[in-house]
Amino acid sequence: MKKFLFILILTGASFVVGLYLGDRLQLSNTPSIPIIDKQKPKPFEKYTIGNLAKTEIKPGKLEIKEVLKEETEYSSYLFEFEFNPNLDGKTLKKVTGQINLPKGDGKFPLILMFRGYIDQKLFKTGDGTRNASNFLAERGFITVAPDFLGYGGSDEETANIFETRFQTYVTVLSFLKSIENIPKEPSLISTPYPRLTDSLINRSSIFLWGHSNGGQIALTILEITGGDYPTTLWAPVSKPFPYSVLFYTDESEDRGKLIRRELSKFEEDYDVELYSLANYLDRINAPIQIQQGTVDEAVPLAWSDELVDKFKALDKDIIYNKYPATDHNMRPSWDVVIQRDLEFFNDNLE
Repeated sequence: MKKFLFILILTGASFVVGLYLGDRLQLSNTPSIPIIDKQKPKPFEKYTIGNLAKTEIKPGKLEIKEVLKEETEYSSYLFEFEFNPNLDGKTLKKVTGQINLPKGDGKFPLILMFRGYIDQKLFKTGDGTRNASNFLAERGFITVAPDFLGYGGSDEETANIFETRFQTYVTVLSFLKSIENIPKEPSLISTPYPRLTDSLINRSSIFLWGHSNGGQIALTILEITGGDYPTTLWAPVSKPFPYSVLFYTDESEDRGKLIRRELSKFEEDYDVELYSLANYLDRINAPIQIQQGTVDEAVPLAWSDELVDKFKALDKDIIYNKYPATDHNMRPSWDVVIQRDLEFFNDNLE
C-alpha cells in the first residue's frame, strides 16, 4: 500500500513539473513585446518662455495692402503679415494691422504697438492704438500695430485659448526677425504701395509700446529676446499667469467657465510657472517706462507698484509715472502721458 501511494505521489509531482517546464519553454519561445512609451504629447511646451528664447523664429512676409488715411505728416496703411504661428515650419497664417509711415526723407525709428483686450465682435483695425500711433507718426516714428489672429481681417486663431495667447508672442517675434531681414533694395517693391526697406527704417531704434494686456505681451517679448528695445507701458498686466487671465473672467459671457475648464486641462500637462512673465523679469535688459493711473480699475495701481519694486530690486532701468485720478485709458491725463512717451523714445534714439 505504501509503495502504491509513493508511486502515485511521484507521478503527480512529475505531471506538475512537466506542466511548469512546458509553460516556461513556451514563454521562452514567445517573441518579446517592446514596451511602448505612451507619454502624452505636449504640443504647447514649445511656447514656454525658456523654449521660445531658444527657438530660431523665422521671419514672415509683410505686405502693405491699401491706404487707410492720408495726413500731412504721415500715411496710414493696412498691412498683412504672413508667418508661421505654431512653429512647425509649414503652417502659414496672416495677421492684418495698421502701419503709419512718416513722410519725408531719411530713416525713421519704428515702434511696435500692442493694444489691450477688445471684444472681437467690436474690433476694427487700429483700435486700441490709433490715437497714440497717430500722435507718434506725426512726430517722425513708424508705428506698427498688429491686430493678431482672430481680429480684424486676420486668419482665425487656434482653437485652444492658451495657444492663442502664446501665438501673440510668435507674431511679434517673427515681425522682429523680419525687421532684421528687411529688403536692401527698393526694386523689391511689387505693389503700388511702399514696403519697409533698409532706406526707410532705422533698425538701431526699435521700440515697444503696450497697453494693458499689450503690456503683458511687451514684457514677455523682452524676456524671450533679452533685447534692448526701449519700452513704454500703459497700465501693463503684470501678474503671474494664469492669475493674470483668471482676474478678468467675469468679463466673459459665460463668467469664465470655458477659461477655468481649459485651464484645468492645461495644468494637468504643463507647469504654468514656465509661462509666467513674473518668473523671468531678470531677463529684461531694456529701459522701461511705466505709466499708471491711480484710479485704474482694470489694472490696479498695486500691480504696477509691485512690478516697479521688483525691477528696482533687480537694478533695472525703470521710470515710473503715476497720474492722480486717472483711469485705465489715461483719461484725463492722456496728453501728458503721450508727451512723456515721446520724450522717452526721443531720449533713446540712436
